Amino acid sequence: MDLRAAGAPDRRAASNDASGSAKEALARLPCASLALRGRELTSLGAAWVDRFDIVVDDDAELRDLIAKIHHAPLAATALMQLLRHSETLDVHEALIAESLVFSVLQAGPEFAAWVANAPPPKSGKPPLGPAVLAERRGDLVELTFNRPQRHNAFSAEMRDALVEALRVVVGDHSIAEVVVRGAGPSFCSGGDLVEFGTHPDPATAHAIRSTRNAARLLASCADRVRFEVHGACVGAGVELPAFGAKVVAAEDAWFQLPEVGMGLVPGAGGTVSLPRRIGRQRTAKFALSGRRIDVETAQRWGLVDVIRR
Repeated sequence: MDLRAAGAPDRRAASNDASGSAKEALARLPCASLALRGRELTSLGAAWVDRFDIVVDDDAELRDLIAKIHHAPLAATALMQLLRHSETLDVHEALIAESLVFSVLQAGPEFAAWVANAPPPKSGKPPLGPAVLAERRGDLVELTFNRPQRHNAFSAEMRDALVEALRVVVGDHSIAEVVVRGAGPSFCSGGDLVEFGTHPDPATAHAIRSTRNAARLLASCADRVRFEVHGACVGAGVELPAFGAKVVAAEDAWFQLPEVGMGLVPGAGGTVSLPRRIGRQRTAKFALSGRRIDVETAQRWGLVDVIRR
């Protein structure tokens, strides 16, 4: 028997086993994994590249993301682990995972430091009227975020009103279309900072999020929902529209996920909705960077389906 010929398949098998083990280890790293795009990375093949949390295009972008990780290592690590974990889960299970991670981070030192150093939020004038306006005309329901003085900051009142309206939509299949808009200069400026850190403990925060989850209801009727966004679309203002069947954006719309810099992860469903729209790696980069993107970039990524000129 030719031992060299007989040994070749064994060596190839050993190499494949080693490669598979390395890729598995990469997917289980207890930290973020970043890869710099280039010939060396391309030579690894798509299966390898897909295992990284983020793929960056140049050294400057790499340095910026590393600085963001150093600023909030607990939140950055939790984000990457959550996105990996949720990739194969259904929407319901993935939203539970997001809520648990978000609640734990709310009790962490990075969020506490952010709260201690953040300037006091401006309360402004009390909102007039309901936080969400709901109007039905035939088989069409129009929902309007109605806190224009606060740039439609996503408060507990707004969340509860949206949940109430969406429960009706989910239970009434005679409603053929739902349109969600925002009154005033912004669609939604993200979570209401006046309420940040007001939950008494992580367990209560998770219980509230589990029973009043607009994202879960949106996912249940997503094929009937169209979002029309404009101005600031921050935090929940990005995460919730990503569940919709169609997102129409005005030319002045811009988008941002600032949560990691606050010691948190997106908590309005974004770790579930965004990867399903734009992919896990792009979601990770978008959330970790915290940078604003304009409406053209959002359309190129797939966050926006149509720009209203």
